[in-house]
Amino acid sequence: MQTSIENEPNAKATRREWLGLMVLVLPALLLSVDLTVLYLALPHLAEDLQPSSSQQLWILDVYGFMLAGLLVTMGTLGDRIGRRKLLLIGGAFFGIASVIAAYSTSPEMLIASRALLGFAGATLAPSTLALITNMFRNPKERATAIAVWTSCFVGGGVIGPVLGGFMLSTFWWGSVLLLAVPVMVLLLVAGPVLLPEYRNPDAGRLDPLSVGLSLLTLFPFIYGVKELAREGWEPVSIGALVVGIFFGVLFVRRQNHLEDPLLDLSLFKIRVYRGAMMLGLLVGTITGGSLLLVNLQLQMVEGLSPLKTGLWLVPGAIGTLLAIGLSTGLARTIRPAFLMAGGLLVSAAGYVLLSQVPSDDSLVMVVIGSILINAGLGPAVALGYAMIVGAAPPEKTGSASALSETSGEFGLAAGIAILGSIGTFVYRDELSVPAELSGEAATAARESIANAMAVAQELPDPVAGDLIGSARDAFTSGLNVVGALAAVLFIALAALAWQWFKHMPPTAEAESGGTDSGSEGAPSDDAAETAAQPQPVASTTAEPGPVRS
Repeated sequence: MQTSIENEPNAKATRREWLGLMVLVLPALLLSVDLTVLYLALPHLAEDLQPSSSQQLWILDVYGFMLAGLLVTMGTLGDRIGRRKLLLIGGAFFGIASVIAAYSTSPEMLIASRALLGFAGATLAPSTLALITNMFRNPKERATAIAVWTSCFVGGGVIGPVLGGFMLSTFWWGSVLLLAVPVMVLLLVAGPVLLPEYRNPDAGRLDPLSVGLSLLTLFPFIYGVKELAREGWEPVSIGALVVGIFFGVLFVRRQNHLEDPLLDLSLFKIRVYRGAMMLGLLVGTITGGSLLLVNLQLQMVEGLSPLKTGLWLVPGAIGTLLAIGLSTGLARTIRPAFLMAGGLLVSAAGYVLLSQVPSDDSLVMVVIGSILINAGLGPAVALGYAMIVGAAPPEKTGSASALSETSGEFGLAAGIAILGSIGTFVYRDELSVPAELSGEAATAARESIANAMAVAQELPDPVAGDLIGSARDAFTSGLNVVGALAAVLFIALAALAWQWFKHMPPTAEAESGGTDSGSEGAPSDDAAETAAQPQPVASTTAEPGPVRS
C-alpha cells in the first residue's frame, strides 16, 4: 500500500521521510570521513608499510577509480533489485572491506583492499540520491533534502580530521579505517525500518559487455594519465591512453545502439545536466589533488601532528557548510550563475595564496587559503547537485544520480593522480640530496617527502638537517606550482559556469513559473531537454511507487 507522498506529486514529506533522510546521509558522511582520514594517515602508513610514491598515489586513488568505474553499473543494478537492498548490501561489504584494509600488512594488500572498498562504495553512492528523489516529491523539500545530504558529505571533512587525528595520536594508522564499521552497523539496523524500497520493474537488463567495455575504457585511460603526469610521453602512458580511448569509442557506439543502455547518453542532451556534470568533474579534479598536498604540507613541512592538522582543516570545512546553506537560500533571489561563478573566483583567490606559501611559517597562509577554497566551492557543490537531479526526467533520476556520482569520484581520483603527480615531479626536480647519502637512500628520499623524512631519521644530525630542509623546500615548491595552476583553472571555470548557467533564473522565480530548481527555464537543446523541464518527481511507468519488501 502506498502512502500519500508516493501517490501525490507535490505531497509534503512525512516524519518517516525526514528520518529516512538521516539514514541516507550516513553513507555520504562515511565516504567523506574515509577519504579525509586516509590523507591524515598517509605519513604513518608510509612509515609502516614503506610504499613507493607510486604506491602511495594508488593507495589514495584506487578507491575512487573503482568507485567511478562501477557507479553506473550499480545504479542500473539498483533499479533492478531495489535501491534500498543495494544500499544495505553495499553497507555490509563496505564494513568488511574496511576491516581488511585496517589490518593490511603490505602496500599491495592495502591497495587491493582499497579497491574492494571502492567496489562496495559503488553500491552505496547511486542509491542515496535516487532514494532522496523518490522520497521527496515536493521540489522545495527535495532541494532542502539535497542540501542536507551535501552538507553531511562536507561535514565529514569536519569530523574526519578531528576524529582521525585523535585516533592516529592514540592508535595505529589502521584504526582510522575502522571508523566505517559502526557507521555501517547503524545503517544496516536503521535502513530496513526507515527507508522504503524502490525498484523499477521495467528497468533494462544489465549488459555484461557494456560493463566490461566501461572498465576497459576507464582503467587504462586513468593509468595512462597517471603515467603521463609522472613519467611524460613514454610508450606505456601513450599505449594505455590509446587503449582507453579505443574501448571508449566502442562503449559509446554500443550504448547508442542498445535499447537499454548501461549509460544513458541522452541525458547529456539536457543543457543544464551537461553543464553541471562537467563543472562537477572539473572542480573535483582540481580539488582532489590539492587536498592531498595541503595535508602533507601541514604534517611534513610544518611538522604538525595528525590531530593538529585535522583541527586546522576544520575551518575550511565549516566554510563549505556555511557557503552551502547561504547559497541555497540566496539562489531563490539571485541567479545561480552569479553564485557559482563568484564562489569559484573566491576559490581561485585561495589557490593564489597557496601559490605563494613559503616553506617556513606557512601555516597561516595555508589555513586561510584552505578556508577560501572550501567556502568558494559551496555554491558549485550545492546548486550543482540540485541542477543534476532536477534537470533529469523523472524516469531517469536513478541513472542521473549515478552519473553525477561517477563524475565527482572520477574527478577526485583523477585530480589525485594528475596534480599529485605534478607535485611529485616538482619535488623530485627541486630536491637537493646531500652527497653523504648512499644510492639506495638517495633514491628513497627522491620518491616522496615522507620517505625523505624516514631516511633522515637514520642520518647524523648535520646531514639529516640538510635533507629535511631541502625536502621541505622542494615539497613547498610543488605546492606552489599546483596552487598557481589551480588558480588559473578556477578562473576559467568561473567563466564557464557563467556561460553555462546564465540563462537560469532564481529558484523562487522558476517555481512561480512552474519549474523546478534543477533546470529552471533552461532553453532546450532538443526534445530531450524539453522532456526534462522541471516537474515534480512523480510515479511513472519507469519509476513506479515503492515496492515494499
